Amino acid sequence: MSASNELLAMEAGADLLRFSTCGSVDDGKSTLIGRLLYDTKSIFEDQLEHVEDVSRRRGDEYTNLALLTDGLRAEREQGITIDVAYRYFATPRRKFIIADTPGHVQYTRNMVTGASTANLAIVLIDARQGVVEQTRRHSLIASLLRIPHLVFAINKMDLVGWDEAVYRRIESDVRSFAARLDVQDLCFIPMSALHGDNVVNRSDKTPWYAGPPLLAHLESVFIASDHNLIDVRFPVQWVVRPQSPEYHDYRGYAGQVAGGVLRTGDEVVVLPSGMPAKVARIETFDGPVEEAFPPMSVIVHLASDVDVSRGDMLCRAHNRPVVGQDLEAMVCWMTDQPLRPKAKYALKHTTRTTRAMISNLQYRMDVNTGHRTEGVSELGLNDIGRISLRTMAPIFYDEYRRNRTTGSFILVDEATNATVGAGMLLSEPRWTGA
Repeated sequence: MSASNELLAMEAGADLLRFSTCGSVDDGKSTLIGRLLYDTKSIFEDQLEHVEDVSRRRGDEYTNLALLTDGLRAEREQGITIDVAYRYFATPRRKFIIADTPGHVQYTRNMVTGASTANLAIVLIDARQGVVEQTRRHSLIASLLRIPHLVFAINKMDLVGWDEAVYRRIESDVRSFAARLDVQDLCFIPMSALHGDNVVNRSDKTPWYAGPPLLAHLESVFIASDHNLIDVRFPVQWVVRPQSPEYHDYRGYAGQVAGGVLRTGDEVVVLPSGMPAKVARIETFDGPVEEAFPPMSVIVHLASDVDVSRGDMLCRAHNRPVVGQDLEAMVCWMTDQPLRPKAKYALKHTTRTTRAMISNLQYRMDVNTGHRTEGVSELGLNDIGRISLRTMAPIFYDEYRRNRTTGSFILVDEATNATVGAGMLLSEPRWTGA
């Protein structure tokens, strides 16, 4: 099964947790993922044999499980993570998609990419080093991305003799700076990813630690409320009109539910026209369903023949997103060519694409301290800042903190088709219209 097919199969499962690993260089992110895959028996025998062979040729005294995720030649040569590596595994209780993200400051954009869809982030901390700049940087970015659950994995505890005082000091330091972050769920776990202590199985080396090992926490963390189940948002991705004569009157609207619970019989409106309609039925790959909720991909059929196209959105008549062209956003810049006011890009938001111009650059944020520097003239590679922009056509959006799907967008260089920025919308959602 290809990676894309495997991903689709896992998305169809009842309970899926997406999580990312982040932290400073050499904190053991790739090793931790390798340990999870190994101890949950999610590695094929030939994969393990290959890793063992590469480890021997590198002169490692042990099987280097980090090689399971560090697949690029440059990553293996330098012993660092550069690109985002995705891995998939499952236990009887839950399915998982892991994003192994880089620790180097120059790969901040890669970290943002990998963490942008995560339900949970694991921030690794080297017990010998304690809280460092990248710990604060990645924690702040996770907070900006509205990742609701943070796990601080105090790794390499074996190298400090499993000293509880070291663990408690790091926990205190993290709580001190995390108090300024907008994250509600914090968890701390002492571990050794290299030896597997408190990763899948509880370690007898930490009798002073009463919490669960990492895998048990990942299996039990509650994520059902992470999605917005109040505001119905259904961006139309595709109008389904089969060409076969037997389906000559078939018309459905395919897409992924971005918010709320959509049910058969619901009264909705179509944006931007505002035309009312009624949901006649909802279909999935496995057959019809009575209701759909995030992140289900479905085909919605309407009772009336209204004009609906790709980029339109179904919502409730009295609970609409903002419809606007003047936007306020935080943006992470992802290219060497700097962002400057008056620059023009293609803006992709849910299933809608339009052109946009940067109307103002308000400030650059120091992601280590949260300090704002106003009066800057540009944002460079990996910078994060607040911007104002105007789109050529209206988009239908919510504030990012309310809905991560309808509150996010990307900017694309139309000349190269490269993604140059990832944005999080800030304006408070409000109902506009009659």
